[in-house]
Amino acid sequence: CTVIFTRMATKDLHKPISVLFCNLAFSDLFTSFSGFWISMLFITNPDITIFGSKDMLAPYAFYTMSILSTIYNLVSIGIERYLAVAESMRTRFRVTRNHSIAAVLINWVLAFFLGCLPLMGWNCLQMEKNLSVLYSPFCVNYLIFIAIPHVVVAFIIPLFTYLRIIIILRKRKLRMKACGQATGTYKSAEIQVARTSIFIWLLTLISYAPFFAGVIFDATNHQCHIDLYPGVYIFRNCTAMLITINCLGNPIIYTLKIKTLGAKLKALKCLS
Repeated sequence: CTVIFTRMATKDLHKPISVLFCNLAFSDLFTSFSGFWISMLFITNPDITIFGSKDMLAPYAFYTMSILSTIYNLVSIGIERYLAVAESMRTRFRVTRNHSIAAVLINWVLAFFLGCLPLMGWNCLQMEKNLSVLYSPFCVNYLIFIAIPHVVVAFIIPLFTYLRIIIILRKRKLRMKACGQATGTYKSAEIQVARTSIFIWLLTLISYAPFFAGVIFDATNHQCHIDLYPGVYIFRNCTAMLITINCLGNPIIYTLKIKTLGAKLKALKCLS
């Protein structure tokens, strides 16, 4: 909410990256509200979060939708940064605000469609086989269909884009150094991008790797709910907490570290 209100108040939404940052903040907010919904169901009726119920379909579907939207936004930001750096010397193609808005719409349509598949019938409410133990009434094959491709997307594409950005900046720095020009700006930019990339990778790894491990366990497990209680469900709750921590880390890495935004945030605080 702080990121969204600050960017709205600074009237800086005309920049393509600002559109993606605001949408990422909205996705994280959506993830937090969905997790809060599931938490309230766990507090009021813990059994339905363990043995599964029709009441869990909608919360899990919205939770899945918000997580997918967050992943798509992280990938979109990485691609936009790469295009902004790689194409900065060319005038043939520029990332515009309309491109960012189109990417946001595509991200939400794809996340909504894949996240709502259980509501459209791909669930195991009436089936005893292929039932997920950790996320009943989801089916195991649906979790595999969602988890494996998106784990690959979340790790491979950001790795490629940020490594390419670092390589491009290093090549330009060496070219300027060979011409006898000052390279302090490029060196500073290279260090900042490298640090941000490491933070992004560590946060993504810590946040989503345990969830992926839980899906693999779910696919290979042949025990019933009672035999796994309570250890596996404590692990499941911890994976949800890590995903929520990711929602807290994204604004810090992507927006609150920006000096101009931090100055605007202080100005708004003083004004209030």
